[in-house]
Amino acid sequence: MIARQVLDIATRGRGSYSVTDRVQAFVGTAGIGHGMCHLFLQHTSASLVLCENADPAVRADLERFMARHVPDGDPLFAHVEEGPDDMPAHVRTVLTHSDLTLPVGNHRVMLGTWQGVYVWEHRHAAQQRRLVATVYGD
Repeated sequence: MIARQVLDIATRGRGSYSVTDRVQAFVGTAGIGHGMCHLFLQHTSASLVLCENADPAVRADLERFMARHVPDGDPLFAHVEEGPDDMPAHVRTVLTHSDLTLPVGNHRVMLGTWQGVYVWEHRHAAQQRRLVATVYGD
C-alpha cells in the first residue's frame, strides 16, 4: 500500500522549521502500520534535515557553521542574479539533504527520543516550500 501527501511549508526566512508533527499526523492517518516514509523537499535552496529537537541551540550552531563555511555574498560565486544569499543557499542544500527515508512502525515514524524533522530554509526572505511525503508498506 502507498499513501502520498504534499505538505505546504511557509517559512519566515533563514532558519529551521519543524515539520515533525505534520509528518507524524500524515503517517498516522495513512493506514500503513509498518513500512517506510520517504520525504522529498522540492527545492534547491532549502534542505530537509533530521536533527536534535530538544535544544534549539543545536540548530543555531548549525546555522553559524554554515555561515562560516558558505557565507552570503562570497565573491567566489558567479550566480548572483537573485541576491547574495541565492548561490550560498544552493551550496548549503547540496551539502545537506533534499530527502529523508525513515522507518514506520505502529502508524508512526520511528524517530529517536531527541530527533525531529526540519525544513532548513537557506534564503533570507520568506518562502513557500513543498514537502512530498510518501508512506509505503502494510
